[in-house]
Amino acid sequence: MAAVSLGRAVGAATAALSISLISCFLLYRARSKFHPWKKTKGGKRRRGLVEAIGNTPLIRINSLSDATGCEILGKAEFLNPGGSVKDRVAVKIIEEAIENGELVEGGIVTEGSAGSTAISLATVAPAFGCTCHVVIPDDAAIEKSQILEALGAVVERVRPVSITHKDHFVNIAKRRAIEANKAKNDATVEVTGHVSHNGQSDEGSRIKSRGGYFAAQFENLANYRAHYEWTGPEIWNQTKGSIHAFVAAAGTGGTIAGVSRFLKEKNKCIKCFLIDPPGSGLFNKVTRGVMYTKEEAEGKRLKNPFDTITEGIGINRVTKNFMMAELDGAYRGTDQEAVEMSRFLLRNDGLFIGSSSAMNCVGAVRVARSLGPGHTIVTILCDSGMRHLSKFFNNQYLAEHGLTPTATGLEFLS
Repeated sequence: MAAVSLGRAVGAATAALSISLISCFLLYRARSKFHPWKKTKGGKRRRGLVEAIGNTPLIRINSLSDATGCEILGKAEFLNPGGSVKDRVAVKIIEEAIENGELVEGGIVTEGSAGSTAISLATVAPAFGCTCHVVIPDDAAIEKSQILEALGAVVERVRPVSITHKDHFVNIAKRRAIEANKAKNDATVEVTGHVSHNGQSDEGSRIKSRGGYFAAQFENLANYRAHYEWTGPEIWNQTKGSIHAFVAAAGTGGTIAGVSRFLKEKNKCIKCFLIDPPGSGLFNKVTRGVMYTKEEAEGKRLKNPFDTITEGIGINRVTKNFMMAELDGAYRGTDQEAVEMSRFLLRNDGLFIGSSSAMNCVGAVRVARSLGPGHTIVTILCDSGMRHLSKFFNNQYLAEHGLTPTATGLEFLS
């Protein structure tokens, strides 16, 4: 009898446990359907820095979602090792260059960049046995140069000039790669101008080289491919295909091109939009077919390529990467909206994001209001506010430019 009683007790306990597990599973499935973008599998150990890039979480931006009635999701690219979406581009550019024999171990990767791509290249290059030489406009936030120097890159700060000028930072970076290639193996390259390396600044530098490779992020389609083959599929999988729209700003155009083209191939009904900052001609290019911005026409341009507090987005030419984009429309954003959005998200969501990320969120709200409640909208949180302290998050700088944030809600987007 005791054995029978024990057996019944064990059976009852087993049945209860089974019912409990089934209930948990059904509850989990129900929640998964409500939040299809939530990760369902445990992460695996990643081998080295390069494998740590990507697979960033897609997070619900609660304040914007609740305010619009849409599910507004941000791809948290600031969680990449180099702190931005450009880590993906850096890996793809260097991998393809090595595969094509254009870059070898010990070579120098050169780039002209306002910051994020340069930081990513400087982060990733040592993992491939290479070094990095960056040419950066001297009006970019100073902390970007400081980060680059800390990463071991040679940093050449130059005065901003037109892209047509031989001394535009991109054109100088291209020359540095040519000079490195001419110097042959294990030779040194003479660099003139203001150069910083390992905390030391001087008017010249000698860099040891085994050849150079110009990353050419604006025209190199490895940029586009990084997002077509990598970021786009992640977004599709994380939303389980339940996405109605994607919106992002463009600088090189690689992110918006790669993601939009991939999503459109998966479902042509997905709408893809550009959000464009002040002074950029891309809004008119998308909406009217003409690259035009009133700031240039009226002679108001204060610096190259245009006058805006945002860094890394907006441009006045059509790059090869941007040509690959498949867009349904475009929206304009303002500096004031970007500043206000960054403070709103910090107060309400604890999200400390940079200027381009803030502009993307402005675009997400624009799209949500246009489509109406019930839609799922994805944007890119390109980087954090950590590399924007001297300008975008500097109260004195903002006050001097009439951009002091004052909004308490989203009234700045009325």
